Amino acid sequence: MERYRIHSEAAVYFVTYSIVEWLPVFVSDSACRIITDSLNFCHQHKGLRTNAYVIMPTHMHAILFDKDFDSQRLRASLADFRKFTGRSLSDFCTRHLPQCFARVFREAATADRSRRFWQPGRHPEAIKTETFWRQKLDYLHANPCRKGLVRMADHWRFSSALYYLSDGRLECDVTINALDWS
Repeated sequence: MERYRIHSEAAVYFVTYSIVEWLPVFVSDSACRIITDSLNFCHQHKGLRTNAYVIMPTHMHAILFDKDFDSQRLRASLADFRKFTGRSLSDFCTRHLPQCFARVFREAATADRSRRFWQPGRHPEAIKTETFWRQKLDYLHANPCRKGLVRMADHWRFSSALYYLSDGRLECDVTINALDWS
């Protein structure tokens, strides 16, 4: 079985979505809110659950699962999320960012589309153990620190780090759902 696929043997996944050519689109609240609003919409209407996330200037990471641990519905929800955010963010860039961004998205297009926002693939990694989950959780929350953007993970605006560091007392922009590993 191919490593980077959503399959029926796992229900929780670490995913990465990267912008084509690593363009820094997520440098404004408005662009990041397209992601957070979409994750919340998918929570309310598609059964998608977000366990953790971070939005970096050029990409995002998340730990996601389906509310019923249905891998087929998870696959469909992530496809819808990717399509919607790709279109919305491409439109946002056309309206608010330099024209070179829209040109790059058009140049990255394939035969079935006029533009491409996300790089191909989302590299879903199945999370089957609490140890691996903790590695991925720590990795995504530490990402802004490793890149020198903040000194402490909970200082990064678009991340679930503050939620986790406050033991769930402080909310973030995305509805966070815990996992019970017992």
